[in-house]
Order: sequence, then structure tokens, then C-alpha cells
Amino acid sequence: MKICATTLGETAGDLLSMTLKAGYATSSLILLGIFLVTVIGQLRSSCYRPFLYWAVILSTSTAGTTLSDFMDRSMELGYAKGSAILLGILSMIFAYWRSTGSSMAVDQVQTRKVEVLYWLAILFSNTLGTALGDFLADDSGMGFTGGAVLIGSLLVMVVVTAFTTKISKVVLFWIAFVLTRPFGATLGDVLTKPKSQGGLDSGTIGSSAVLSGVLLVMVGIDWRRVTKATLAKYQIRP
Repeated sequence: MKICATTLGETAGDLLSMTLKAGYATSSLILLGIFLVTVIGQLRSSCYRPFLYWAVILSTSTAGTTLSDFMDRSMELGYAKGSAILLGILSMIFAYWRSTGSSMAVDQVQTRKVEVLYWLAILFSNTLGTALGDFLADDSGMGFTGGAVLIGSLLVMVVVTAFTTKISKVVLFWIAFVLTRPFGATLGDVLTKPKSQGGLDSGTIGSSAVLSGVLLVMVGIDWRRVTKATLAKYQIRP
């Protein structure tokens, strides 16, 4: 679901900023506004609501796409420098989170302060992931497919490590969480970029529509799971 959401974030962000020609700055402002609306709704919620939660994830992914592009292209920082700045910001968020003494395990986010840190970490991890994905695809010379294969291989390694070692699952979760964004960024470019650039040329509109449908189906399945679990907990018959 996260990979689908991050890939959709890449295609939808490019759809607004490039296909619809809104520009990186304007698109970032619009998408940050949507993020604020969704995250406020999430912070006011007292329980996990799949459609609301994944709406926030998606909004951080789309906003991260245009924010990264604005930094790297409009501000002309470049992918390497932009990635370094975002990595520094994300590291500071994690360092402060750890200094509070609160657990960084996502299933133990129980206070408003920790939840704010959680969503800030997600926003900047998605922004960082876009910059890393673009760096791998363009500056490294690997291309979109090469970047996707590399990040995909790293994700497989994280999964294997989780099942075969005693390394902290919390650490592995955040590594995987960050890696899903550049994977989604490069995969989104593979889907949308023209064949002359190594893509499949399916376009931002078509790719975004398909990915939206897939994500909605998966969130719907999760919603049914949560609903059944809630009914069973309180012994209520559907």
C-alpha cells in the first residue's frame, strides 16, 4: 500500500506541476494545504481510520514530490545537495523524537506530540525519497529502471534482514519506510516518462488513475478488516 501510495504521489505530483503546468511552487502550496487539512483531521481522530490515514500518507507523498522538485530544480540546489539537506532535517526530527524518550515504534504512537513528529517524519521522508529517486535516475546515470531495481533490491534485503536477524524492527521499519519513496519515485517515472528516456510512456493521467484505483481497493480491504475486528472486539454482529 505504501509503495502504491508513493508511486501515485510521484505521478499525481507531476500531473499537477508539469502536465497541468501549475509549476512547482504553486503545486507545493496547494498540496501542502491538502496535507494540512488531512493531517488535522487525522490528529483529531481517536482511532485508526484507513481512508483518512492513507489520505494523509498520499498527501505527504504528492507534496513531497513537488517540494523536492521545487528545491532541486526551481531553487537549483541539485539532487545531491537537496537530498543532503532533507536527510539532515529528517535526522534532526528522529534525534528530537528519540530525545523525548517516546518510543519510535509506530504502533505505540499515543500522544499528540509524538503523532506530530510521526507525520513530520513521513512528510520529510517522502520529500527526501523523491530527491534520492531523481538523483539515482538522473545524476547517477542508472536511469529510471536501474534506480527502481536498486531500491527494490534494498527493500528485499530489509525484509530478509527482518526475518533472519535480531536487528531492531523499529529501525528496519523506518529504513524500509524511507526506501519506499525513492522506489515509488523511480517506478512512477518508469511508468510516465517517454520511451526515449527509458519509460513506458503511459502518461501521468492514466498512471495516476490506475494507481488510485488499486490503492482504493487495498484501503477498502483494510477498512473491512478494521471494521470486522472492531465488531468482534465488542461482540457486535454485522
